[in-house]
Amino acid sequence: MDTISPLEQALHAARALVLADLKAGDVADSDIVSLVEESIVSRRWWVEQWPEGVEFVTGLVAQDVQDGILERHGRWPLCPVCGPGSGAEAPHALDVEPELGADPHWVCSEAGVTVAPVGGLGSVTG
Repeated sequence: MDTISPLEQALHAARALVLADLKAGDVADSDIVSLVEESIVSRRWWVEQWPEGVEFVTGLVAQDVQDGILERHGRWPLCPVCGPGSGAEAPHALDVEPELGADPHWVCSEAGVTVAPVGGLGSVTG
């Protein structure tokens, strides 16, 4: 039986978690999913160069996709904490924290709260 390398396991997990968040926000269009695949290719190379970074892949893929969506469509994911009626001046996106670390999560930097782990936005917005 073939075993899946820790790198491939991490990449598959990152893909699934980020896709779950995209689906939760109803933005999993084909062009957005292509951003996920582009990030997976890039991060595969990155981890091959720095194997100790394998535990950071999920957060990095989430950030890559967030950056790609911002360039093409606008902010994502929008903060559910500071939504309409919250007194927030303008809609804003959540941030991934830690920027380079294990167990990444989405946070609202304006309210200073953790919203959900990467892959868990469906439980917040769904």
